[in-house]
Amino acid sequence: MKSIRFRLLIAFVAVLMASVIAKSQTPENAPPPPMHGHGFGMEGNMMGFMAQKLNLTDDQKTQMQAIMEKEHPAMQPLHQQERLIDLQLRQYVEGTFDQVKVAALAAQKAQIQAAVTVQQTRIHNEMYQLLTVDQKAQLKQMEASHKTRMQQHMNHEVPAPPEQ
Repeated sequence: MKSIRFRLLIAFVAVLMASVIAKSQTPENAPPPPMHGHGFGMEGNMMGFMAQKLNLTDDQKTQMQAIMEKEHPAMQPLHQQERLIDLQLRQYVEGTFDQVKVAALAAQKAQIQAAVTVQQTRIHNEMYQLLTVDQKAQLKQMEASHKTRMQQHMNHEVPAPPEQ
């Protein structure tokens, strides 16, 4: 269970890092749009924070951007399929509910989400491998700190002041 959470956190960090790199490009060499699902609107700022905290080199940023650009064509159709299913599901929210059809659409969406998860995890692994030993250690420390804060939040505890 810990391994899955750790992989998902690494994947999330890699997507965030790739988003910052994409935003740093000039218009004439701008990368394709970010290839993540809905809900990633403001994480671009988090990506810059992560890139800064991990002190990524220009070469690492370039390599990560290349990975994202290489994988974009494979991810885009999956996200489009997911959006189409969401639109189809919407008709059952606004119209007559049909459990059999909704269940079939949900199963299709689950298959697509599984494919997206596999692709994203592979991409994040490629990006993680670009980090130095020190950057990996720093990332693990940041993840542990984040996990602690989230647990405190879930337990409605007052968080400790950040370490400086």
